[in-house]
This record gives sequence, C-alpha cells and structure tokens, in this order.
Amino acid sequence: MFPYDHVLLAAVQKRPQSVADVLQTMEAIGTACVDGDGLKWFNWLYHRVTQAVEARIAAGGFADPVWLAQLDVQFAGLYFGALESALRGQPSPGCWQALFECRNCAAIARIQFALAGINAHINHDLPQAIDATCDVTKTAPARDGQRYNDYTTLNPTLDRIIGAAKQELRVRLLGDALPAASRLEDTLAAWSVSAAREAAWRNAEIFWNLRPAPALTSNLMDTLDGLTTLASKTLLVPVPGWNGPAQSV
Repeated sequence: MFPYDHVLLAAVQKRPQSVADVLQTMEAIGTACVDGDGLKWFNWLYHRVTQAVEARIAAGGFADPVWLAQLDVQFAGLYFGALESALRGQPSPGCWQALFECRNCAAIARIQFALAGINAHINHDLPQAIDATCDVTKTAPARDGQRYNDYTTLNPTLDRIIGAAKQELRVRLLGDALPAASRLEDTLAAWSVSAAREAAWRNAEIFWNLRPAPALTSNLMDTLDGLTTLASKTLLVPVPGWNGPAQSV
C-alpha cells in the first residue's frame, strides 16, 4: 500500500528479545511511516507506552520486572507478527486487518487509528501474550500475586498517555481539523483501556485453563477476533465533514 512497506517488513521480521529490541523496531516503523499512514499513529502511541514501561522497569517500579519485561516482548511480538503477515499478503487477524486495510484513509482521525490498534492489541493479543509469558516464566495468571498487581498498577500510566493522545491526535490523518461537533468523542469515551486490560487478563486465565483442549482455545480465539474486529471497525468509521480525497497520496 505504501512504497516503503518493504522497509517495514524488514523491521518486523526479527522478533524482539528485549524491551530495547521492541523500542528499536517501533522506532524503525515510526521513522519509515509518513504522516498519511494510519499505522504511524498507532505505532506512535504504542511506542510512548513502551517507553513508559521501560522507564518503570529501570526505576525498579515492579515487584517482578523480569515477568513484566517478558510480557512486553511477547506482547509486541504479536503486533509485529500481524504486521508482517499483512505486508506479505498473508492472513492476519481480522481486528488488525481492519486497521491495515484503511491505513491511507484521509477521512479518519489519527486518534481513531491509534485506538483501533490499541483495541486490537489489547483485546485480541494481550490474553495470548499473558498466556505465553506465563509459559516462558513457569508461572500462572493468578490474581492473588505480585504479577497481577504489577500488571494493574500500569493502568493509571496508560490512562494518562492515552488521554493525552486523545487530545494530541484529534485531527484527521493528514492533519486537517475535525468538525467542532461530531460523534467521535462519544466513540472514544466508550473505550476504556483499564476495562480492556482487565478483560484481557480474564481471557488469559481462560486460555490457561483450556490448554488441554486446543480446539476450544481456537474457537475462543475466533470469537475474540470477531468481537474485536467489530470494535475496530466501529472505531475506524470516518468522521463526517471530509471534503478531500477519500485516500491520502
């Protein structure tokens, strides 16, 4: 879709092994993307979130920093994997495809792209990342331990970063002002990162307990992708009042 997609593909082919690797890949994506690429604005927001996580790990802000770092790596790897599949023309989860297919739709606001990506990543990917992290670290997604506490203590930081992004990215893809009155505020207000992360942990618990039944896990993933895709498409409905070309160039 964009002439630099081969650069993005090269960036995401190598799976990260550390939070530093995650940030390096995000920086490569952000550098390559032009402002008229909706992917840039999700990546921009996710990069800010990951920087905050890295800073907190470095400051000793988690009881189990190794587990949180592993979660960060597992989590980002799912985003990079979905993007790699799409760039190769291979199937990717529907919730991600909803964003990738309209990367150059100029009528959509930057914050819509950012939140559609966050929606796909948290609601679809995060349960898998928690499950994979527990597998690697020989732990379990229990609510009565320090890892769940570390996980939830991130919510205020994420709320603050996303709240700021809702203001900073409240323009159309190419930077055009949005109409003074629209339904966008209602759409954005209906989406809560804290609620989404709590649901992701619950789903991770289900995945963990369904491990002896892979067919049921697969069915749950299909259902989760369907619901998350619907939410992504709702977040990506263009704001009325656009008079320019339907797509950026």
